[in-house]
Amino acid sequence: MYATVAAFAFLADLTANAAESGVPASRPNVLVILADDLGRGDYSAFGTADIRTPSIDRLAREGMSFDNFYANSCACSPTRAALLTGCYPDRVGVPGVIRHTPENSWGFLSSRFALLPKTLKSAKYHTAIVGKWHLGLSSPNTPNERGFDFFHGFLGDMMDDYWTHLRGGQNFMRLNQETINPTGHATDLFSQWACDYLDERAKSNQPFFLYLAYNAPHDPLQPPQEWLDRVRQREPKMDPTRAKLVGLIEHLDSGIGRVLERLDELRLTENTLVFFTSDNGGWLPSRANNGPWRSGKTHVYEGGVRVPAIARWPGRIAPGSQTPHVALTMDLYATVCETSGAAAPNGIDAVSFLPALLGKPQADAKRDYYYTLREGGPQFGGKSIEAVRRGPWKLLQDRPFSPLELYNLDSDPGESKNVVDQNPAVARELSAALQSQFLRAGQVPWQPPEPNGPQAD
Repeated sequence: MYATVAAFAFLADLTANAAESGVPASRPNVLVILADDLGRGDYSAFGTADIRTPSIDRLAREGMSFDNFYANSCACSPTRAALLTGCYPDRVGVPGVIRHTPENSWGFLSSRFALLPKTLKSAKYHTAIVGKWHLGLSSPNTPNERGFDFFHGFLGDMMDDYWTHLRGGQNFMRLNQETINPTGHATDLFSQWACDYLDERAKSNQPFFLYLAYNAPHDPLQPPQEWLDRVRQREPKMDPTRAKLVGLIEHLDSGIGRVLERLDELRLTENTLVFFTSDNGGWLPSRANNGPWRSGKTHVYEGGVRVPAIARWPGRIAPGSQTPHVALTMDLYATVCETSGAAAPNGIDAVSFLPALLGKPQADAKRDYYYTLREGGPQFGGKSIEAVRRGPWKLLQDRPFSPLELYNLDSDPGESKNVVDQNPAVARELSAALQSQFLRAGQVPWQPPEPNGPQAD
């Protein structure tokens, strides 16, 4: 828990320094932009030569880039659950991907936990989600029922087509609780809907929290034709699959740029904290670039969980800065609470990284880092994969039927040399830590109750 004393001390400091810093003496708006399957190296500010992302690069130029930011899981739903609960996802009933097919759905968001939009009510924020929800398709786990004032987006996991927006022949597009049938590419729709929301909120003095959750660049790789043509003209020798992915990412970047420009036009930029990241590493079959790190999405190696992260808050975050601070997606919960003055719930796992954002010294939290994913299919069989990191040591089992692996990330960041046999004591300690996490998570069901199951007396 993060004491409200610290939160209000920050707000008092903000007020006291408003005149000299140029920052308005008010609680900031918060915009969290979440990409879907964006690789750690798939933006041009990272140094990747075959891609052009001027809008993401603008955020990096005007804000702070994280060298060591991690998603809470190597797949979609668990990380999204962690962001909105401030907890490890298996603790809140979401160890795997929630799908529209019950026989292959591996999570059920617990009602025991207050989602971030509900917590922000105490600080008088208006809250909205635009884009991909992916934490439940029906009551009680729809966005409005879990605390969001406004929802304009897609309930499901992924669309089968960016243009039809259907999943398994079903329409999961919603405006609050109403089923809608919009036309256009999903990325364009979500960008426009975010701009529409900003237009509306600019009329009010009430601070807002906007969670803009894109489904790009998740497959299917369907950039608009003109975006694909640009990539092919610029990079004629590029692998065809990679070209589609790059076109989809550059189209996404353009949408992010529209939202940033709307903040400028509405004069909201100066008092808005923007945080950009991805829900997991890039999908290797799509030819994603995860930088020098091993593997990608659905794997607990570094390439599956290490993700881009950039924060911008003019007048508070130094432009063009970088931080080595280690943080996870769930830590956004505590950070937003501290920034807004809302009291974070007792018992969450999140640790605020606000001091690091403001350029103040902040040691990495003394804690273990856990990653998990439960999945179906022949590789998983309904079982789970896990990893735990303590200091430089990382113990993992990347497939349920694979042996344990141990790496020292200080000396082997590429996870190329398994040293589990040479360090049995370390392996035992980390195995015990994983077992403790399994016991904690086991207290929360991850499937909905059977409608005709046995009833308690």
